[in-house]
Amino acid sequence: MKVTIDAWESLFRAQVAVMRKVSAKPEFHKLSMREYDVLFNLRICPGGRSRLVDLNRYLLISQPSLSRMVTRLEDKGLITREADPTDQRAMQLSLTPKGLAVQQEIGREHVKHIYEQIGTALSEDEFIQLQQLTSKLRSAIQ
Repeated sequence: MKVTIDAWESLFRAQVAVMRKVSAKPEFHKLSMREYDVLFNLRICPGGRSRLVDLNRYLLISQPSLSRMVTRLEDKGLITREADPTDQRAMQLSLTPKGLAVQQEIGREHVKHIYEQIGTALSEDEFIQLQQLTSKLRSAIQ
């Protein structure tokens, strides 16, 4: 069990170290890392739409906090809420054209900064192996 916990802690600390440096970059002065994460996840949702409860499954944030964040992002003109045609009690979230533009702008810089932090730390084969292992972990958890 110790090796499992040590591996998890190492993976977690590596992610924290990278994200701490990346979140200090200028583009995250416009929008927080968590707000960007909401925009990114909405962009990759099927049809570019998601209910709040479904979106929340992909984020490390409580549903009440996400609800408040959605209101702030809506006030900034980055996302919109519309009635869910399949469930009148639910709302569908989607990016506005402005939200998509902001996500893409920040996303391009985000990718560059992540590469700057870790791009040369491992070989291509090691990155492939890392991706396979983390995918295997996610599959086991879901």
